[in-house]
Amino acid sequence: MLFFSLAILTISSLAFAYEPSPLQDFCVADSKPSARVNGLACKDPKMVEANDFFFSGLHMAGNTSNAVGSSIKPVNAAQIPGLNTLGVAMVRLDFAPWGINPPHTHPRASEILTVLEGTLEVGFVTSNPENRLITKVLNKGDVFVFPVGLVHFQRNVGNCNAVAIAAFSSQNPGLMGVASAVFGSNPPISSDVLSKAFQVDKKIVEQLQWKF
Repeated sequence: MLFFSLAILTISSLAFAYEPSPLQDFCVADSKPSARVNGLACKDPKMVEANDFFFSGLHMAGNTSNAVGSSIKPVNAAQIPGLNTLGVAMVRLDFAPWGINPPHTHPRASEILTVLEGTLEVGFVTSNPENRLITKVLNKGDVFVFPVGLVHFQRNVGNCNAVAIAAFSSQNPGLMGVASAVFGSNPPISSDVLSKAFQVDKKIVEQLQWKF
């Protein structure tokens, strides 16, 4: 019985490990205070208005004329101050034909994605030691979930543009691109370290670092 109680307590603690429930109706983000907090300071509730909970623009397609052929339009506490402390955020993803959202992680949130138009190949990789790829081709109306912290990606596998909406279990899920983090860090990771890690020649590592 004691073991069961401890297990329940541990699970409950993990459930609240990221963003605890708010202690008031809302905490609309106030960008004016200089105090640094884990999140954003609250605006005076008497000054709150409807626009603090509103954003318009997800109907507009993003610009996919870039190296990876995709665009991400975020909707978080920076766009909707009323999201502050509510533990949710979302993005619109646009893909040119065969465009990708490169492998990346969200260190603070799980993600649930819905395809609005087109066909996407999506997937994530499980952690060590398996490193197993879980992948699926999604069509319009299909939904897929990416667990918190795991490396994942999306790719348009059609000849038409694709659009998706993704929601997160954090107001600030964070974004760490695998390639940009490894090869584009500032200051750079030693090419000796990366050449041994990836088992490739240092010149290849240096070329990748130059690109990022």
